[in-house]
Amino acid sequence: MPMNFSFTAADEAFREEVRTFLRDELTPDLIEAGRRSSAMYVDRETMQKWQAKLHARGWGAIDWPVQYGGTGWSPAQLFIFREECARAGTPPVLNSGAVLLAPALFAYGSDEQKAYYLPRILSGEHYWCQGYSEPGSGSDLASLKTRAERDGDEYVINGTKIWTTHAQFADHIFCLVRTKADGKPQQGISFVLMRMDLPGIRVEPIITLAGDHEVNQVFFDNVRVPVSNRVGVENQGWTVAKHLLEYERGTGGAAAGLKVALDGLRQSVQKDGPGIEPLIKNPAFAMKLHQLEVNFNALEFTEITTLARLVAGNHPGPGASSAFKIQSVDVEQRINTLRMEAAQYYGLPDHTRISLNECTEPRIGPAPVESAMASYLTSRAASIYGGSNQVQHNIIAKVELGL
Repeated sequence: MPMNFSFTAADEAFREEVRTFLRDELTPDLIEAGRRSSAMYVDRETMQKWQAKLHARGWGAIDWPVQYGGTGWSPAQLFIFREECARAGTPPVLNSGAVLLAPALFAYGSDEQKAYYLPRILSGEHYWCQGYSEPGSGSDLASLKTRAERDGDEYVINGTKIWTTHAQFADHIFCLVRTKADGKPQQGISFVLMRMDLPGIRVEPIITLAGDHEVNQVFFDNVRVPVSNRVGVENQGWTVAKHLLEYERGTGGAAAGLKVALDGLRQSVQKDGPGIEPLIKNPAFAMKLHQLEVNFNALEFTEITTLARLVAGNHPGPGASSAFKIQSVDVEQRINTLRMEAAQYYGLPDHTRISLNECTEPRIGPAPVESAMASYLTSRAASIYGGSNQVQHNIIAKVELGL
């Protein structure tokens, strides 16, 4: 590793345990699904198949508290597991429920909510999506307008959410809704859970510039949800939302996959062809690659310190989460930009059909570049979703610097 950090003999034994598990359980179809995807997640069926294998091994939610089914692993073990999964090419695991909603339930959920939802998230039975952004209320999330009006023991919900990842697959959604119109915008928001099959919920696809159907717009027309599905106190859902966003923006786990992508980039630019020198011999390209490596080393260090906080029982903190998001997005975009430079014209053909897993014709160009264009386009959105880079800089200035 590029920093002053070493693994113990017990850590290396654990690494072998992980490698053995991956050799035994990671099937070629799972690897292929992950390799061909340019989006954040693969399809639901693939993710649930992999989640079931992890859950059977007791590794379904590696960084949850032990009392809820977590592993109790050390920061080094968490890092090793993610690194080995990235090297082996595993598909991403269930994110919105396990990584985002679960920490909010740990902190603010009722005992009944924890007992019902957490085991189903862990097993993969429930597949969640996140209802935060709205048209006109993205980075300025507190201005959201989706209404939840109290009617006895139910809320009646009307409005819309946008950029909802995997709403077309999800059977549950967690939402921010407005339960109070007057006062500060943040003080009138509540956090509610609901099934996606409730009458009045409609999902419309949004096809991205990369050709993926990953995000959607979700409409709510007089949707009735029990008040018992609210997480936390009414009108104080902003507190729950901020807690959740710390995990969306930076809980670690990005560096391992980016390291594999960076290694693949290094290898590809050291190859030559008939009458063509390796791209790494181009001084301008080599300088950009070396700067990227420096940025990646800083990201890897940030991830390890974040993991240490989590394992010690602390949450990441808004400043650390924002810094991690900015760093990881920057590294990801730089990698994909250099991949496109290395792919040249081979990065263009069929990228849309490939990203939708609909390309049945023979590949044009080498395998590593078949998803270069789609990955490049997808990564551009990372500067915006989960809170734009500008918002993250403002959080760091306020929380860490006191400005």
